[in-house]
Amino acid sequence: MTDFPTPDSWCSHRVSYGETDAMGVLYYAEYLHIFERARSEFIRTRGMSYAEVEKRGIILPVREATCRYRAPARYDDLLRVRVGISAWGRASVTFSYAIYDEEKKRLLTTGTTQHAMVSPTGRPVAVPDWLKRLFSE
Repeated sequence: MTDFPTPDSWCSHRVSYGETDAMGVLYYAEYLHIFERARSEFIRTRGMSYAEVEKRGIILPVREATCRYRAPARYDDLLRVRVGISAWGRASVTFSYAIYDEEKKRLLTTGTTQHAMVSPTGRPVAVPDWLKRLFSE
């Protein structure tokens, strides 16, 4: 668990039956949903909801996503998801994720999502100082 960006936050996710494939393994696309939940929780632990960020005029559409599957998660597994910010661009931010087993001993998945920083009309905007401070504390 070294070399992970800080500040970071952790959240838990229990794999539901509907998230699995015919073999009882967490379906590959569901990892992006888990990343989204972790990212929302990261923002919330910084003291603001994503809804409030949007009310302040900043929208964070996903521009790119990566996911490396190292070991399978299965139905009813309790996952521990770590999230932090690994890079800032002039008008973007990149979140990094690591998904572990319940005891945080086995790394199951790693990934990133890069988000453009846009106005409600879809125009690129520079990262506002308030948002960078919020995410960096």
